[in-house]
Amino acid sequence: MRFCYLCAKYKDKMILKGFKEKSIKKHINKLLSERYVNVSAKKVESLGIIFNLDEVDNFEQFNVLSSCLKVMPNRLKVIAFSSNKKETLKSWDVCFNPDDFGWNGVVKSGELQTFLNTKFDVLISYYEADITELKLLTVKSKAEFKIGLLQIDERLNDLIIKTNLKEFNVFKDEVFKYLTILKKIKNE
Repeated sequence: MRFCYLCAKYKDKMILKGFKEKSIKKHINKLLSERYVNVSAKKVESLGIIFNLDEVDNFEQFNVLSSCLKVMPNRLKVIAFSSNKKETLKSWDVCFNPDDFGWNGVVKSGELQTFLNTKFDVLISYYEADITELKLLTVKSKAEFKIGLLQIDERLNDLIIKTNLKEFNVFKDEVFKYLTILKKIKNE
C-alpha cells in the first residue's frame, strides 16, 4: 500500500512539473512576441553572461572574452545555471537551478532578478541544452543586444553564432568580428 502512495505522489509531482514548464514556455513566447530589437552603434561597455554549468565549467574563458571586447572587469557579470540542486554545487558561487523559478516565469531569487534587470550592452547566452529555464533567463534579460549559440528557437538572440560549445575560441573570434562590423567595439 505504501508503494502505491509513493508512486501516486511522484506521478502528481511530475504532472505539476510539466504544467509549470508549460506555463514558463507560454510566458517565454509572450515575451518574445513583445520584444523589439534595435541594433544601435552604442559601444559595448557592460557584458552579462549566462552559461550552463552542466555543459561548461571554465569561467576563465569568459574573462578572456570580456578582455577581447574591451569590457572592464567590474562591468562583467556572469551567472551559471545547473539542473542540479545548489547543495551539490561547490565550484561556482552564483549558480541557479530550476527551484529558483516559479509558475509563469516568476523568478524567486532577488540576485537573479537583479541580473535580469541590468541593462547590459551585450548579453552572451553560452549554452546548447534545450532547457526552459535557460531560455527564460535569456528572454527576461533587459540587455540591449543578445548573442548566443544556435538554438532550437532562433528568436532568443539577436546574433546567433553557429559553432560547437567546445569551440570557445571560434565563438569568441566570431563575436569580436560581428561586434566590430556593427561598430560596437571601443577603439582604445
